[in-house]
Amino acid sequence: MLTSANSSSHPASFILLGIPGLENSQFWIAFPFCVMYLVAVVGNIIILHIIRTDHTLHEPMYLFLAMLAITDLVLSSSTQPKMLAILWFHAHEIEYHACLIQMFFIHAFSSVESGILMAMALDRYVAICFPLRHSSILTTAVVVKLGAVVMVRGLLWVSPFCFMVSRMPFCPNKVIPQSYCEHMAVLKLVCADTRVNRVYGLFGAFSVVGFDIIVIGISYVMILRAVLRLPSGEARLKAFGTCASHICVILAFYIPALFTFLTHRFGHHVPRVVHIMFANVYLLVPPMLNPIIYGVRTKQIRDRVIRACCGKD
Repeated sequence: MLTSANSSSHPASFILLGIPGLENSQFWIAFPFCVMYLVAVVGNIIILHIIRTDHTLHEPMYLFLAMLAITDLVLSSSTQPKMLAILWFHAHEIEYHACLIQMFFIHAFSSVESGILMAMALDRYVAICFPLRHSSILTTAVVVKLGAVVMVRGLLWVSPFCFMVSRMPFCPNKVIPQSYCEHMAVLKLVCADTRVNRVYGLFGAFSVVGFDIIVIGISYVMILRAVLRLPSGEARLKAFGTCASHICVILAFYIPALFTFLTHRFGHHVPRVVHIMFANVYLLVPPMLNPIIYGVRTKQIRDRVIRACCGKD
């Protein structure tokens, strides 16, 4: 609980501007955002339903995919309903604690998603490099423990800087020039020395995401070496095909995420409207694309969806 002194040092609410520079177009921009959000919600729920009901899919790859779908639902739902309310109904005000909660969910589950992508890369590495030992190495218990570690890591990384922000005094200005409460955007409204927060945020992001990217990179280098040693071209093509969907998901998540993160800290010459649009894309496009990519590229899921649509069980 905050003390009364601290309670008086923060505003009752903040003002989220939405997409500064495109005020006249925000109403229409909200429509494609709404469609993408609906696709993300429906697609990820379908993925979860298929994996839950089809016991042949209770394997490491699909269990990680189920974790990814849950994470995507949390990430998109933590920002998109409020963003649509801003763009359509001019509901710009967000209560102080609601802003901190949104900030916590955004950063915690971004870390979780990064960790799950790393775990999925390890799964592909074991499946391709040690196919006969895959089921004994990545048992269900190991998969659950990996998921728990990734979740705890995200919570432990985000909790300190959310707590530090909540204890700081804020300036009279309470306008956040974007669509949601992001750590650096909220930190810019603080009337105190924020160097500790900035250094911790920078260190935490690079240590968490940097570690995941290194592990993913090493995994795919080892996978590439193993695939190139396969005797037949057909076998190599099949092995590459099993990794293609995961590589697409990795690129869709990390490219806009890193652009947004680095722009907040170093991209002072990047137009604000470009930065804000990428910030929205980063939290919306990956949750929308992931079920589409895996639904198209993964035969078991694709066949299950086709059977369901055709009324066959």
